[in-house]
Amino acid sequence: MNDDTVIEISNVWKIFGAKPELALKAIHDRGLTKAEVLAEFNAVVGVADVSLDVKRGEIFCIMGLSGSGKSTLVRHFNRLLEPTSGKIEIEGTDVMALGPKELQTFRNRKIGMVFQNFALMPHRSVLDNVAMPLEIRQVAKNERMRQAAAILDIVELGAWGSKFAHELSGGMQQRVGLARALAANPDVLLMDEPFSALDPLIRRQLQDEFIRLSKILKKSTVFITHDLDEAVRIGDRIAIMRDGKMVQMGTAEDIVMHPADDYVADFVAGISRLKVVHAHAVMQPLAPYLAKNGPLPADAPRVSEKETLSNLITLAINYTSAILVEDAGQDVGVITRADLLRTVIEGTEVS
Repeated sequence: MNDDTVIEISNVWKIFGAKPELALKAIHDRGLTKAEVLAEFNAVVGVADVSLDVKRGEIFCIMGLSGSGKSTLVRHFNRLLEPTSGKIEIEGTDVMALGPKELQTFRNRKIGMVFQNFALMPHRSVLDNVAMPLEIRQVAKNERMRQAAAILDIVELGAWGSKFAHELSGGMQQRVGLARALAANPDVLLMDEPFSALDPLIRRQLQDEFIRLSKILKKSTVFITHDLDEAVRIGDRIAIMRDGKMVQMGTAEDIVMHPADDYVADFVAGISRLKVVHAHAVMQPLAPYLAKNGPLPADAPRVSEKETLSNLITLAINYTSAILVEDAGQDVGVITRADLLRTVIEGTEVS
């Protein structure tokens, strides 16, 4: 594990059933499918040979439909579930080697978890709920209340500390859950569909709030969702799961432009490319273009290789010439109106 990697899991399997080791051996020896494992061993393959890494400060989204194994996978990171096989390292710590007391300390100090159902204590005030991880850590009352109040201010709920959970809206309760996870200042945040139970408008507002907080706090986050729009909006990288397996992993642009198979292609078919695709993915090499078409006019627009497709289309409306793409002050590519049309058409569902 290098200094830039916070989480690294290797070849993780989880098989639910009475004889998971025998089922796993049969998978390795005879190549049994998930359905065959169920039929022969009455066992369910929850996670199948998954490996991934999460970088420092990254928001890593794991997504898939119900039953894909995404929530099962994330529960291995803090050993709420024990893997049948595989290796899990967080900040260089072999999580599987921790004893019960070490694991409890590790969970309390290294990992914060935000659930879909808020999981707030109804008999505690908002401030007491947020301070609870620090209480478990036996931080003095005055200090833990000070830290909890500071976190409530960050999530813009400072005036609600004395209220109880039932007095808050669903969106506010979820912000309290996030504040509680942040109060212990963990290195890693695990968020399991935290916004999926909320109304669409509140959900989008909380997505905005989370993106804002992530830029401030720079926490390494594993974010579970079944919503590709949410993953594209929030994630630095996205992993798509199906039947317990990792189907594809990469940036939103990688996945939208180069789906690994028909399953992923169907998943991303309805996603607008306008904010996802950038100039470097659309451009053609500069030298061959110039050799064929000659130099561009002096007033040809220039953009960064990270310019969005949406802004490129606006430029193409206002300028008749091709668009130059530059990286570190050097012209590296060119984008024509035909390039833009081709990119938009390829991203459109044809009925």
